[in-house]
Amino acid sequence: MPQDELFQVADQVVLVSGGTRGIGRALAEGFALRDAKVWITGRQSEAAESAAAGIKTSRYPVRGLGCDVEDGDQIRSAVKTVVSTEGTIDTLLNVAGVNRRQRVETYTDADYDFIVNTNQRGSFLMAQAVGREMLAAKRGGSIINVGSLNTHGPLKAVVPYAMSKNAVVGMTKGLAVEWGPAGIRVNCLDPGFILTDLTQKLWSDPTMQDWGQRNTPLGRLGRPDDLIGAAIFLASPAARFVTGQQLFVDGGFTAGYAWPIPLD
Repeated sequence: MPQDELFQVADQVVLVSGGTRGIGRALAEGFALRDAKVWITGRQSEAAESAAAGIKTSRYPVRGLGCDVEDGDQIRSAVKTVVSTEGTIDTLLNVAGVNRRQRVETYTDADYDFIVNTNQRGSFLMAQAVGREMLAAKRGGSIINVGSLNTHGPLKAVVPYAMSKNAVVGMTKGLAVEWGPAGIRVNCLDPGFILTDLTQKLWSDPTMQDWGQRNTPLGRLGRPDDLIGAAIFLASPAARFVTGQQLFVDGGFTAGYAWPIPLD
């Protein structure tokens, strides 16, 4: 049977912001193992290059770039570097994001700015810089922003984070409307509760584990590689008529509530 071209991302140039660890790293590896030309960014050049060297590949080596997404000049410089080397960017995985969990009354101005400047402003500037290149190239493209369960309903103690991720959803829909005529598709990938190095401590608590597993219909917490299939779909020809959408990869968490009513 011939290989199905619908889900192919081979030879695509893929830029992954925040690709040094967690979800970003898993997505970078998922595309690299499927013969995409992957570039990742991280705040520090050394960390990005080291992470890139450690990512498994099938055909092309992954390349790393230093890029603090709070700095628009660094974003534009990183995008220009990729385009000048590869000639284009086919897919942007807009992953870079941060969070600080605390009561809303305890956030400082600096806390708020750190979260919003990274998640909201950084995501916009990265999408804008890549979108400009896609528009100039007139080849279309795919931009995949990363949202959150908080876009379905905010959790406690993460109000600035929830605000910033809801802004990402608004941006996704607005860009899809504006850039659709140019063949640029923009969608939002919304992870559920995913076990990463940043969340391991939180989910190591037995009470949290029990709550998360009971309220996720598939009965477990997610792993970063659980997001690869959805991202490949959104970047591939299989999603050629899909734009402006949110895709929750959450084990069914947003489908309903596991309330403790007896069933017998």
